Amino acid sequence: MHMNNNNKTALMPRLRFPEFVLTGEWQVYKLDEIADRLTEKVGDRQLTTLSISAGVGFVSQAEKFSRDISGKQYENYIFLKKGDFSYNKGNSKKFPQGCIYELKEYDEAAVPNAFISFHFNENYVSSFYKGYFENNFHGKQLKKFITSGARSDGLLNINASDFFSIILPTPKKKEEQQKIADCLSSLDDLITAEDKKLESLKAHKKGLMQKLFPAEGKSVPEWRFPEFRDSGEWEKKTIGSSCASFSGGTPDTSKREYYNGNIPFIRSAEIDRETTELFITKAGLDNSAAKMVQAGDVLVALYGANSGEVSLCKIDGAINQAILCLRPENINAFVYQYLFHKKFWIISTYIQGGQGNLSGEIVKSIELYFPKLEEQQRIADCLTGIDDIITEQAKKIEALKLHKKGLMQGLFPSIEEVGE
Repeated sequence: MHMNNNNKTALMPRLRFPEFVLTGEWQVYKLDEIADRLTEKVGDRQLTTLSISAGVGFVSQAEKFSRDISGKQYENYIFLKKGDFSYNKGNSKKFPQGCIYELKEYDEAAVPNAFISFHFNENYVSSFYKGYFENNFHGKQLKKFITSGARSDGLLNINASDFFSIILPTPKKKEEQQKIADCLSSLDDLITAEDKKLESLKAHKKGLMQKLFPAEGKSVPEWRFPEFRDSGEWEKKTIGSSCASFSGGTPDTSKREYYNGNIPFIRSAEIDRETTELFITKAGLDNSAAKMVQAGDVLVALYGANSGEVSLCKIDGAINQAILCLRPENINAFVYQYLFHKKFWIISTYIQGGQGNLSGEIVKSIELYFPKLEEQQRIADCLTGIDDIITEQAKKIEALKLHKKGLMQGLFPSIEEVGE
C-alpha cells in the first residue's frame, strides 16, 4: 500500500480476477466523492413506504409494523429509485453502527427522512459497494463518531458529514467493479434458491404432519401407513399420564466452584443445540435443583424468548428451571414430533392467550392421541427422515454463506489494510 500522486491511498485486494491483475492498484475514495445525497421529497406521489430491517434490507412498513406509520410525515419522506441506497442509523446486533441497503424490490419508493439516502455516480457500479456494506466496512469507520450512544428515538448520533466521510477502496476500471458485483450476485442468487428449497422442505413437513396427526376433534389422522389402517383408533392421554417429567434449577451464581466444570448447563435457548455457553461442576449439580438429562429426552422451553419451543435433547447435560424434560413411556421422537406439530396451538393458547409463560402443569395437562408403539415409530421415522434432509439443507446454506464471506474477504481490502 502506498500513496499515489493525488495523495489518495492506493492498494489491492488479496484475490483478483486474472484480466485485472495488471490494471494497477485500487483507488480510495470518500463516499461523498463518488455518491450524491438524495433529498428529493415524495410530495404528493403515492408510493409504498419502506423501512429497513437489519439483516434483511428494505421492507414495507405494512409488513414490519402491520400498518403504514408515515402519517402526516409522508410528504417529507425521501423519494428513492431502484439502485439507490439508504443508511438506517438504528443500531442492531449485526450492525451496531447502523446498516446500509440498496433498493432492489421496488422501482420507486418512499423512505423516512431520518435515513441518509444516496446514489452512486454513473462511473461507479453501485452493486459493487454492497460487499462493503454487508461486511460492515462502514460501521468500523463510523464507530469513532459515536460518542453518546443512541438518541431518545433510538437512532445513533451520526450526522451526514461524518457519514459521507467513510472511505471505500474502488477498482479504477468499471469493468472490474462489475465483475466483482456479478460474482457476488450469482452467489446471492444461489443462496436465495437454496433458501427457497429449505422453506419448501419445511412447508412439506408441516403439511405432512397435518395429515399424520389427528386434526382437532378427531381421534385418528387423515393418513395412515397401509399396515396400520385397520389398527383402530388412537388412545387419548395427557402428557402427564404418559410421560415422566421434571424441571431443573440454577446453581448459586455467586459460588465460583459451581461453574466452569465439565457438565453442560442447558438453558431454554439451547434446548436444540449440541453445545452450551455455560458448564457447571459436580458440586454445582449436587447443591442445586439442576437435574441431568440425556440425549434423546424431550425438552420443552417453559419461559424465556423461546417459550413453547420443543426439541429432542442433543447431549447429556443439566437443565435449569426454565426447561421441562419429558421421558415418555411411548416413543420419544413421536412425542417430540407431535408437540412440534402442536407448537403453534400451544403458543397461541397459553402464551399469547394471556399466560405469558408455560408451566410444567400446563404442559402435563395437554392431551395427545397415541397409536400402538409400532405406528408411533413409523411416523417418527418418517418425520425424522425429513428433519435430517432439512438439517443438511440448512448446513448447505451456511456453507455457501461461509464461502461467500471468505470470498468477500479476498475480493475486498480490509479496513486494517486501508487504515481507519
